[in-house]
Amino acid sequence: MSLSPSPIGESSLSELERRILDFEDAHPQHSRAKEDSIRADFGYSSTRYYQILGTLMESPDALRENPLLIKRLHRIRDRKRARRYRSA
Repeated sequence: MSLSPSPIGESSLSELERRILDFEDAHPQHSRAKEDSIRADFGYSSTRYYQILGTLMESPDALRENPLLIKRLHRIRDRKRARRYRSA
């Protein structure tokens, strides 16, 4: 998976990376059905899928490809982190 910067206007996201972003956009809630779809559609465990998604979240190309999704995922991640540190 290549996550290096690309010239403006060009995306270096692979077809798989685009499919993952599209899938996450269409399935925002974590559920057992989503886990089953991840395995069926991508052949990944949910853990591996979320590792790839986490890497994509830091990609400038992914941000250019789907800024609303990436920013939403950042907000969710940041809220979870803040909640975790408050309770520690």
